[in-house]
Amino acid sequence: MRYLYTLLFYLIVPFILLRLLWRSRKSADYRKRWSERFGFAPKKLEKSIWVHAVSLGETIAATPLIKTLRATYPDYPIVVTNMTLTGSARAKLAFGDSVIHSYVPYDLPDAVSRFIDRIQPKIFIAIETELWPNLFSACKQKNIPIVLANARLSEKSARGYQSVAPLTKKMLSEISLLASQGTADAERFIKLGMPKEKIIITGNIKFDLELPKDLEEKSKTLREELGKEKHIWIAGSTHPGEEEIILAAHAEIRKKFPTALLILVPRHPERFDDVEKLCKEKNFSVVRRSRGEKCDDATAIYLSDTMGEMMLMYSVCDVAFVGGSFVSVGGHNMLEPAAVSKPVLTGPHLFNFAEISELLFSAGGMFKVTSANELAEKINTFFENKNMREEIGNRAYHVVKENSGALRKQLEGIKKFIS
Repeated sequence: MRYLYTLLFYLIVPFILLRLLWRSRKSADYRKRWSERFGFAPKKLEKSIWVHAVSLGETIAATPLIKTLRATYPDYPIVVTNMTLTGSARAKLAFGDSVIHSYVPYDLPDAVSRFIDRIQPKIFIAIETELWPNLFSACKQKNIPIVLANARLSEKSARGYQSVAPLTKKMLSEISLLASQGTADAERFIKLGMPKEKIIITGNIKFDLELPKDLEEKSKTLREELGKEKHIWIAGSTHPGEEEIILAAHAEIRKKFPTALLILVPRHPERFDDVEKLCKEKNFSVVRRSRGEKCDDATAIYLSDTMGEMMLMYSVCDVAFVGGSFVSVGGHNMLEPAAVSKPVLTGPHLFNFAEISELLFSAGGMFKVTSANELAEKINTFFENKNMREEIGNRAYHVVKENSGALRKQLEGIKKFIS
């Protein structure tokens, strides 16, 4: 079955490259560093620790882990790979030249083998749900331990892997250690064929969120620039189909709070221009952070079009809506606003954060909305009651603090394979 998978992958590679070219119309970075995707790592190494975080969310979650590994094993170069442009940009921003970053090679036998030969990993650590048949097979053949850290598996993903059960069972058998976010995730992996004795349940390292040391100072400065007395809410990590709902809600909010400001943060940078155009079509006055433009009382939307500033944007708002939840993306990391004591709102699609969302809902730190009208009503209620905002924000914050500690447990498991 792996041979059939490999044949199909080779056949679709030209279409993958065409897609990258198509996306490069809006971001030239999609045309760069293609050699890395075929296994030509930026440097040849004699040994390394390889950490793979597919995209932005996984890279943020992996940041404390990578920093700890770097401090614990200074003699081992850390290689961080990503699949997406946003993940790569975040890795560069977080680590600079202290790690070697590269795009992960396509899951083709020659590309994977070439990459491994160039970086000589002592261990391969994949964040969350990254199962690649040829990569795992190559690591197994070369006696490289595979650790699936912060592992999660939604019911939807489990059904997908079950449809190729023999291939899935083979991949899972090649994993040395699976550090599961929760019991439900572990049970789904076991049903797919993961040996139970190789699983540890650690919790989610996203609770071990590392806040920038200068966050409070920067937040205070930006809040004054945006308008200290203004009511401000944020829609973070939004996707196509969500901005229309969010802008409709903002129009309703401004009927009651005419100077209310929306900080809008699209998930993907190539969409910044399109989102600005949409805002203007809806007759909103927009300023863009990257241009250094200033807000005044007429400004309705502050378009955050820079990378690596999501925590800063969450810090300055009064209420946070987390995107990827009005459309069937599965939600994004609602622990980020919770970690800075903000009341959190989401849409109904939360399958990527099922356990986290239940903890926040149960604690009363997060609320679900299903329409523009519900979103507007909820934000208006929060704007009217500062004490309520603070109380619910504190509930969200305590969920983060009470569930931290997964990072330490996962590091203990990883160290056994490096030492």
